[in-house]
Amino acid sequence: MSASAQRGLGCHIGCLKHHPPRPRPFAFECPSLREIGNKGLQIGKIRFMPRYNSPFEIHVHGEVPLRADVGFDQLQEALKPLWKYAGAKSLADGAASSYEEEPGIRLDAQAHLLQMCWTVSGDEDFRQALDEMCMALNDLAESGAPIEVTFYDADFDDEDEEMDNADDARDDFAMYFVGPTPAAIMQVQRDLLVQDTISLMERHFDASELGEVVAAVDKLFENRFNSLVNSMQLGKPPRGQGGSSGGSGHGGGRKPRHLH
Repeated sequence: MSASAQRGLGCHIGCLKHHPPRPRPFAFECPSLREIGNKGLQIGKIRFMPRYNSPFEIHVHGEVPLRADVGFDQLQEALKPLWKYAGAKSLADGAASSYEEEPGIRLDAQAHLLQMCWTVSGDEDFRQALDEMCMALNDLAESGAPIEVTFYDADFDDEDEEMDNADDARDDFAMYFVGPTPAAIMQVQRDLLVQDTISLMERHFDASELGEVVAAVDKLFENRFNSLVNSMQLGKPPRGQGGSSGGSGHGGGRKPRHLH
């Protein structure tokens, strides 16, 4: 299997919509665009970047194990689609999240681990940046890893009494996967699906009774992997509702932000 074909698997698999409660916004006096300038403005705990009228606040969350030989320059280049989208000139400049309480984008050099808990304002075109980032991270990853991406509707106001139905928000949730090989990516996909399935079915069955369910999931992924290898069609699966949320939770309501 060619390297380019393997890199093609670094993409999201489906798109799920969840609407748990959203953090309460606060009021402030908006400065002029001239005051904001090109470097953004820090007000309280939020940094406002000059991407005006963005319909979404986009949160990227995940940890990616990196090969021991991966250096900062390689990682900076791989993450360029993200920090460039945020209007930064380098990874160091763009690593901070829009929310001060979020760690942002970090490299744990000792553990060889890329850590992301990072929010940026943006639009649907951010998905292209995510695809490019995943393709690049495939070449640096030591093993498969999931990356959660949540699009929060920037126009949704929890305090608006007329919008008492969380389904009115245009929130969107997607799970992306990266890894050095298609097998590594499918392994983490399989593990997440088994985790979700067992968690759901343990409400009704004992864990010892679910061996056949796990075997069926393994068979499905084995068949998919064989089909991909045989056809070499390693592009993006069609987007749509359904599938695994990767442990992000099930049910209605808006998806909560990650707390630290």
